[in-house]
Amino acid sequence: MARRSTKTPPPDDSFEEKILDIDVVDEMQGSFLEYAYSVIYSRALPDARDGLKPVHRRIVYQMNEMGLRPDRGYVKCARVVGEVMGKLHPHGDASIYDALVRMAQPFSMRLPLVDGHGNFGSLGNDDPPAAMRYTECRQAAATSLMTESIDEDTVDFAPNYDGQEQEPVALPAAFPNLLVNGSSGIAVGMATNMPPHNLSEVIAAARHLIRYPNADLDALMKYIPGPDLPTGGRIVGLSGIRDAYETGRGTFKIRATVAVETVTARRKGLVVTELPFTVGPEKVIAKIKDLVGSKKLQGIADVKDLTDREHGLRLVIEIKNGFVPEAVLEQLYKLTPMEESFGINNVALVDGQPLTLGLKELLEVYLDHRFEVIRRRSEFRRTKRRDRLHLVEGLLTALVDIDEVIRLIRSSENSAQAKERLMERFSLSEIQTQYILDTPLRRLTKYDRIELEAEKDRLNEEIAELTRILDSDAELRKLVSAELAAVAKKFGTERRTVLLEAAGAPVAAVPLQVADDPCRVLLSSTALLARTSNGDPFAEDGDAKRTKHDVIVSAVPATARGEVGAVTSTGRLLRINVVDLPTLPDTAARPNLSGGAPLSEFVSLEGDETVVCLTTLDESSPGLAIGTEQGVVKRVVPDYPSNKEELEVITLKEGDRIVGAIELRTGEEDLVFITDDAQLLRYQAAQVRPQGRPAGGMAGIKLADGAKVISFTAVDPAADAVVFTVAGSRGTLDDSVQTTAKLTPFDQYPRKGRATGGVRCQRFLKGEDCLSLAWAGAVPARAAQKNGTPAELPEMDPRRDGSGVSLAKTVWVVAGPV
Repeated sequence: MARRSTKTPPPDDSFEEKILDIDVVDEMQGSFLEYAYSVIYSRALPDARDGLKPVHRRIVYQMNEMGLRPDRGYVKCARVVGEVMGKLHPHGDASIYDALVRMAQPFSMRLPLVDGHGNFGSLGNDDPPAAMRYTECRQAAATSLMTESIDEDTVDFAPNYDGQEQEPVALPAAFPNLLVNGSSGIAVGMATNMPPHNLSEVIAAARHLIRYPNADLDALMKYIPGPDLPTGGRIVGLSGIRDAYETGRGTFKIRATVAVETVTARRKGLVVTELPFTVGPEKVIAKIKDLVGSKKLQGIADVKDLTDREHGLRLVIEIKNGFVPEAVLEQLYKLTPMEESFGINNVALVDGQPLTLGLKELLEVYLDHRFEVIRRRSEFRRTKRRDRLHLVEGLLTALVDIDEVIRLIRSSENSAQAKERLMERFSLSEIQTQYILDTPLRRLTKYDRIELEAEKDRLNEEIAELTRILDSDAELRKLVSAELAAVAKKFGTERRTVLLEAAGAPVAAVPLQVADDPCRVLLSSTALLARTSNGDPFAEDGDAKRTKHDVIVSAVPATARGEVGAVTSTGRLLRINVVDLPTLPDTAARPNLSGGAPLSEFVSLEGDETVVCLTTLDESSPGLAIGTEQGVVKRVVPDYPSNKEELEVITLKEGDRIVGAIELRTGEEDLVFITDDAQLLRYQAAQVRPQGRPAGGMAGIKLADGAKVISFTAVDPAADAVVFTVAGSRGTLDDSVQTTAKLTPFDQYPRKGRATGGVRCQRFLKGEDCLSLAWAGAVPARAAQKNGTPAELPEMDPRRDGSGVSLAKTVWVVAGPV
């Protein structure tokens, strides 16, 4: 089939008629593809970088150009629509106003981008918005983040529809708008439907991905467990959410938030305070009345909409006497929009191509865009400062010999000659020379020279800082992470939507739903880690039966979403996220850490490196006290930069290692060294001057030839404490051979000066020539074997240097109360 195309010839008789035959199939294919691409790229799908469709981007950009900032007055929406339509958007005013209205609705956007004044509609569109000649608008508080630094060459611009204006291809977007506010749209052959999320959760996941680019989906879902809808509600069933985060497609159900209350003196009712996303109360009421009228729903006495501005949504469904409210509620979920399905379809434009993206891909596209924005912004700022520095340096050069400058200018025939003579005399550039000629004489005073010197120093510092960011990918990523954290701190809100694994069962073990409550992090003698939030479940009851893994060698206070440090025998401090640790049940009645997880799951150790203690990262504490095998002691100044996952707390000598470390609580404790030749040295922590983390410490105890330190602890002198030692023979020291042990009151050992030899703490019997184990600390003390099985300690021996007694079981470790 062919189409004949003719054109009306002009009056000129010389015109020859030309007929072009075109295949209608080819014409239809070409035209349809062009139309489809236009709808996909220019109307229906959001860009994965800033999360905006063209119309939304043009509204935000034009409002920024009009200066409609949050601290200024409102203007008529018709004015904004007219500016957008006349300069940027080649479509009708209705589509522009509809987009602007949605951006102002708090029940449609998790973080609204427009601050509206007037009637902007209601939930479910039961009450449509007023006409744009009545409503007013301005930018919302968070909207400036979308256009922040747009005038610093951070994004590309393209001509508008008629080539007379320029518009941004994408906005800088200082927060992940696509995930936070979601999007929906129908293109040709494809559609997108993305739910909103919580800003704090999305930014936390983005920062985690910045720190760990190879993080998997499970790690990211610890921060983003699911959507967070503006209208709240309850999401039932999380398998569909995981599918969507993995593949870009999935389905979940949203339920209304309902409570059973006594609504009248004799009647109970269902009070609805939150409805599913995009569902309004009028729609629910109409459906209930229809079902009651058709006898498909029984037990409903009346339905009242008591929604107001002060209390928000409140839909009261009165239940007839004799009906169970919970049973009626299940019928309402089944038959009415109080339970709705939401189909996630994460389709967005990436480099102009529509792609279906999972959660990690969405974050990666946004972060790549943000890295590019910060890189271009830093380059722009550096260029600006270099240009200014060039002018300042020229002016300072002129000020050195201002009399000569004035003489040259006055003796010149014209400004061009003055410029040439100045350039030749002072080796200035043309730009510098012109700036000097344009500078009024009142700027050439002594005070202005001081200001210029200060400005030069400041510019050099800023240029160096910007260069450091541009030259280091790590610094760039750190800056992006810090800016995201600032956005989350300023605009982050609590989660509104509750996540349920199944109907009626709240979600368990979703990290970001764990309140940041105080807790304690515990490390057992068998290297198990756990946290507990119920005070001290390990306080031993007098008749309590000992269980395996109950010896806690280190315990520190923390918060559920905080961090603690693990100090290793090689002098490293490794960060551990508390939220990743298993939680011991609140019903723990006896000391038992069997529910913990191996330390190796949280930190990577090298060779024979071990963790000697846990520490808080509180920089207001007295800091760590460290003792090494070669007798070195150190108090560490608590300085733990948050941007480093691994820190050095001491510089060890060759062959040395840490045998003990503890976080001081008051700084008034006694530090205790015990050596393998049975010498104990005790002195006040105040005798050790705190040092920075890289320092190597100072002499802690004077060792005899061939001796080494086997124990270092800190003891509160006011507490009831003991010293436990085990003697053996160097030729037979192993895990199964021990000879005698002794338990002695701590107050039997006098204080001595730092770097002295101490006093003897156990007398060796025949066949004994060293200590294989030693410990000093508060009571009650607990002992365990190597596998964590409890072991008994000997009776108290008041003799400071007496000999030991035989043990029934081999003791591997001893620790005090937690």
